[in-house]
Amino acid sequence: MTIKNKIVYISWQPYCSRSDNTARELNGKSYMVYYEFFGSNYCTILFKYIMQAITTLIILIRDMPDVVFVMSPPLFACFPVYFYSVLFQKKYVIDAHTGAMTDPMWEKVMFLQKFFCRHAVFTILTNMQLAKILIQWNADYLIIPDVPIKITNPFLPHLKGKKNITLVNTFAKDEPVSEFLKAAANFPDTNFFVTGKINRQAKAYLNEAGNNVTFTGFLPYSDYYGLLLQSDIIIVLTTRDNTMQRGAYEAIYLGKPVITSEWQILKDNFEEGAIFVDNTEDGITSGIKQALKRLSILEKEAENLKRKKLKRWEKNKTEIIKNLY
Repeated sequence: MTIKNKIVYISWQPYCSRSDNTARELNGKSYMVYYEFFGSNYCTILFKYIMQAITTLIILIRDMPDVVFVMSPPLFACFPVYFYSVLFQKKYVIDAHTGAMTDPMWEKVMFLQKFFCRHAVFTILTNMQLAKILIQWNADYLIIPDVPIKITNPFLPHLKGKKNITLVNTFAKDEPVSEFLKAAANFPDTNFFVTGKINRQAKAYLNEAGNNVTFTGFLPYSDYYGLLLQSDIIIVLTTRDNTMQRGAYEAIYLGKPVITSEWQILKDNFEEGAIFVDNTEDGITSGIKQALKRLSILEKEAENLKRKKLKRWEKNKTEIIKNLY
């Protein structure tokens, strides 16, 4: 199906591959609107959001897209998008990540999320549990678990471990980093890499890590995808239910086996090429042992799942385009 609309994707984040790749697949443009120097504390967040809202409006009025995709959270990114849609009679779509619906920090303003979702053409969700909320709101939705990635000139590092395993991580509050580090210590002959910007919270983990663990810091896409391509196994963990793991589906699109948390949403979306664990030292240790033992089988399964996901995406892409008209 041909894309007739001019599309812009707005994300109030420093980076998001889901946003970038969704825009790319729909022949649109992706913009990261994020003023990091304001921080995220109560004293500055209002100024940050005002500046990001002004910048968002400038982008939209300049580009004049027919459809705006907007990532939530933060749900306040929807304000300038909604204003633009009313002012110029354009459409918008919300790509709602799990936190937009389940994080307690947004509970008091959930009525705003409901308002924006009901006025959107539809809201993109990753699973049926979240869709039940939209059904109660009488808002339209599509379930799109993942989006294919595209790699351009990845930097392929030379990894020296007998086996190399990468934990895709952002040091968010739902990631069991300490438990992972304890598990990694049980595999002295394996090299482990931990991605993610070394912020104040991350520094607390540096002293917990063994000599076989390397913290990479934030990596640009070329370095990040290169590291995943050179790794034998990718680990992505969360303590929060109904959370799709972007790092896990990126790994599968690269044909790499995955170790991830034992939640139903992840079992439903990674039916091959994956080992599921509970978020404890023993659980993660057991998962790594299983993955190393079954590595060649998991690699074949990951490639097979990659092909399935690409076929599913073509159907999902058609559904997105059909619902825009």
